[in-house]
Amino acid sequence: MSTSRREPATEDNGGVDTRDKILREIGKVASGGRSGEVLWRMRSDDGAIDVTYGDANRPFFIASATKLYVTAILAQLHAEGLLPWDSPIATYLPDLDLWGLSTHQGRDLGSEITVQQVMAHTAGLPDYFEGKRPDSATTLAQALDADFAWDLGDVLTWSREIGPGTPGKGRYSDTGYQILGAVIESLDARPFARSVHERICTPLGLGQTYVFSIGDIARYGTVAPFRVGNHPVTIPQAMASVQADGGIVSTLADGMRFLDAFFDGTLVDPATLQWMCSDWHRIFFPLEYGNGIMRFRMPSVLTGFRRVPPFIGHSGASGVVMFRTPDLGITVVGTVNQATHRSMPYQLMVRTTLAAASR
Repeated sequence: MSTSRREPATEDNGGVDTRDKILREIGKVASGGRSGEVLWRMRSDDGAIDVTYGDANRPFFIASATKLYVTAILAQLHAEGLLPWDSPIATYLPDLDLWGLSTHQGRDLGSEITVQQVMAHTAGLPDYFEGKRPDSATTLAQALDADFAWDLGDVLTWSREIGPGTPGKGRYSDTGYQILGAVIESLDARPFARSVHERICTPLGLGQTYVFSIGDIARYGTVAPFRVGNHPVTIPQAMASVQADGGIVSTLADGMRFLDAFFDGTLVDPATLQWMCSDWHRIFFPLEYGNGIMRFRMPSVLTGFRRVPPFIGHSGASGVVMFRTPDLGITVVGTVNQATHRSMPYQLMVRTTLAAASR
């Protein structure tokens, strides 16, 4: 296979017509001039479809799909009796100043926000990464202009500048998952990257999955680059700083194994998974959020009135989708490595799913 020509891998299964339909849809995006390097895998539970486009072992940033790994670790800590869902964040981070991040009717609620609220993006927390500060600056824009590093203290400072929200309303917050990463570090007594390695990568044999950290900056060039518009992005310090809100590097092969383990009870207890999916609220169309997990639902009016069932999992702003649709028994892991055209990976996921469902 020639990655530079973006040819599909040769290990594809399934009916020829269905496989060709799926590959054609992927090829349209890969050759359209707007994406970065397209890496894509789609597999059905019955094994009739298993299509891989690109190198299944090519590492790429999964961006905010990292949050699903955070959720898996939180579920394990909960199962170990260490983390009740309704417990205040302050219980585990007593020295962390949460003032000015969440308010209601003039009363500061920083010390009262719970693990569940932060998981569900209903704590009212600002989003330090893309939220605008009073001078209209965003962390994302600043990092793209000149790569730099930050820590949790910076995250909280910028979040206060953006301003608090009100608990109960959906407000997507990378700040919240930075805080959850700190909770994991507190309970596990080790760096977040080590928890991911010990709790997820080692048990599942994910040999090419890791949290990109300061010590990994020298190998930034080994990871598939993602674009902002037409330009590949080189921001190793920023990617080493996002950690629990978006810093994992993985591959198609490892990503598929992770999703299998997440949904089959290996990583997350079935009762906990049911709780995660029990209460959905909109964050931005067409995405909804449960307790630590995302749902994508596309109205049939936007798909030529062809029904596309809901997908559950997570996406990432670098063009990543890691989703499963239980109704069809199809799992998708992929990236278009493009951060500007945010609808691109979702549209491709819908089109390839419709192609798979036509078999």
